[in-house]
Amino acid sequence: MSEIRHNWTKEEILTIYNKPLMELLYEAASIHRLHHDPNTVQVSTLLSIKTGGCPEDCGYCPQAARYHTNVEGNDLMSVQQVKAQALRAKSSGSSRVCMGAAWRNVKDGEEFDQVLEMVRTINKLDMEVCCTLGMITENQAKRLAEAGLYAYNHNLDSSEDYYKEVISTRGFEDRLQTIDNVRKTNVTVCSGGIIGMGEAIEDRAGMLVALSTLNPQPESVPINALVAVEGTPLEDQKPISIWEMVRMVATTRIVIPETQVRLSAGRTEMSREGQALCFFAGANSIFAGDKLLTTPNPDVNEDMEMFKLLGLNPQKPFIKKMQPQTVEAANSQYQALGEKPKWSRPEHKIERNEVAKVKAKAVK
Repeated sequence: MSEIRHNWTKEEILTIYNKPLMELLYEAASIHRLHHDPNTVQVSTLLSIKTGGCPEDCGYCPQAARYHTNVEGNDLMSVQQVKAQALRAKSSGSSRVCMGAAWRNVKDGEEFDQVLEMVRTINKLDMEVCCTLGMITENQAKRLAEAGLYAYNHNLDSSEDYYKEVISTRGFEDRLQTIDNVRKTNVTVCSGGIIGMGEAIEDRAGMLVALSTLNPQPESVPINALVAVEGTPLEDQKPISIWEMVRMVATTRIVIPETQVRLSAGRTEMSREGQALCFFAGANSIFAGDKLLTTPNPDVNEDMEMFKLLGLNPQKPFIKKMQPQTVEAANSQYQALGEKPKWSRPEHKIERNEVAKVKAKAVK
């Protein structure tokens, strides 16, 4: 099925996750093509505008003040510094800049005013602007929206059941409340999680239940592989396999078909072949640059070389809905399903999800 559902159960998602890999890949790739251009991937740049000193105890995070890591803290960057980084990102092919600050929650005042000016500045560069600043109130979300914010990131991290095994300083409901505050504006939601923190597969399914039952579903869902950092409580966790990442990406694509599935942390441990499988399974966004906040990330030139090898194109900014496809492309999808061509007018532009709506049983 490829229609939008908000009533997925954990049992249904587990059945999808545990399918034979080739069947899972085929289903995910088929649904991906109904809603997205399979040869387009968004390139985003993640910028740490304020590093270290966070009062929370997220077990995976090297920026927590209570852990002894090698992260060097810094004060909030200036607007000029952020603009320079954004211009550099744009010249390298990024269409989105994501600014992260190691705060538990946003506090009104001079620093927040400075972040608002950063949002205005990047927005004028014709780039999408995303922020991840911790918990925000409804009023703060409104102010960010007025400044031109395109997306707000607030990950659920894991299932509600496993969440408390990783974090104690902020509740799962707190995260849902921040997402709800963002939803009261025109800012899109970016929310996903991390796999490889010691959770069970049931917890991965539980996280997708929580995300898919949001209405509307998040426009972006980052799937991160834990990067175990020395000095954090999760420093001894073994890296997940590429097959686990591929299965998680594919399952996310099936359950949340219209979202941008973001292949996020952990790409330095993935081969190009592994990343290609993730793109085939439905991932259509990556983070570029040498760091993801504080953890390593592939060089942007390596990513562009990979794009060239795979025939992928960077996505342009501000594309919330997929561009219309041609009659020929839509009819070829129908023929692949054993159906007769449906559309005949060559000038007609068909929305990508129109095929899915008319033929909801595209993939069984």
